[in-house]
Amino acid sequence: MSADREAIFSRIRGALAPLHQRAPLPPYDAEISVMRAMITGRDPAELLAERMKRVGSIAMTDGAALVAHLRAGKWLRGYVDSALGPRLAPFFAGGEFTIEHEFDRTRVDDYAFGITRASGAIAESGTIILNDATTSRRLGALAPWVHVAVVERATIFSDVTQAVAALGDDRNVVWCTGPSKTADVEGILIEGVHGPGVQIALIV
Repeated sequence: MSADREAIFSRIRGALAPLHQRAPLPPYDAEISVMRAMITGRDPAELLAERMKRVGSIAMTDGAALVAHLRAGKWLRGYVDSALGPRLAPFFAGGEFTIEHEFDRTRVDDYAFGITRASGAIAESGTIILNDATTSRRLGALAPWVHVAVVERATIFSDVTQAVAALGDDRNVVWCTGPSKTADVEGILIEGVHGPGVQIALIV
């Protein structure tokens, strides 16, 4: 028994021992330079829209087009951040939509969409940034099937390094790149499991 035990621990010690020759690090600097060259001079909003499309999201600049998209999907009941209410109310006029400005945690399944403010976006990756300072209700952004993040054009960062530098002191920051997805079960990709199945940015 002791010989078997020693053999096992010997193999563990061998596996943990430093390698004589380590693999070289990837050429990160070169790759970053190439990426920066690709996005330099591009309109951040245009680049954000392009990259969001690549990751299965949608970017829009027109409130009427957003409402038409919600109508087409039959997503007619939702939560809208009260700070955005006056700006978006004209687009929802007509009575077919049911809009609430308080998110009721006891009726999570009633909300087909949630519209909240984003703290920013990252153009190079098509990422929406949410934080506690600007996101009125975290559940309003994560629980409905459709999440619409209203992004101020001035808060679109060109790349990840710019975004990280601008994070500030907020301890709760969420980066959303595309709709929620997982392939945990038998390697089958399923969207909308841990969050929205449809991610939209309304750039204003």
